[in-house]
Amino acid sequence: MKICIVSDSHDRGDLLAIAIQQAKAEGAEVVIHCGDVIGGNTLRASMKLGLPMHVVHGNNLGDPVSMSRLAAKSNGLLHYYGPDAMLELGGRKIFVTHYPHYGEAMACTGDWDLVCCGHSHEPLIAERPNIKGRTTWLVNPGTIAGLGAPEATWVSGNTDSAEYLLRRI
Repeated sequence: MKICIVSDSHDRGDLLAIAIQQAKAEGAEVVIHCGDVIGGNTLRASMKLGLPMHVVHGNNLGDPVSMSRLAAKSNGLLHYYGPDAMLELGGRKIFVTHYPHYGEAMACTGDWDLVCCGHSHEPLIAERPNIKGRTTWLVNPGTIAGLGAPEATWVSGNTDSAEYLLRRI
């Protein structure tokens, strides 16, 4: 399954929609957002693109009540989890959090095929050894808003081949 991984949109709905549109053109079937959306308006243009979105919040909560209401009215298009999410997509177990230190810790457990995080605005795509003697992919897509970073970034992924590529707007 092809996926789009984004984070730290910080109310930049325009850039978020561009990334999701690019991902959809590459065949992405779902979006994972690792937090700091800020508010429901940030997601409205992206939701029109028709890909299911799995969203956690970060340290910049914005309005979680309006996010929950938007998810409830989305006919299953928006899934809003709160601080973290445990997903199964494309036959892979995926953990989503905003914070990189939680991401590092969860990758070490060996319970997940992929751990996605954000917050640092610094992209990272790495395999981490885990306590089960295997490796877990740890992906931080950077910031789709480009705040405090040289550019706006996101990650395209393929759960079948375990390929994760950094993309730029």
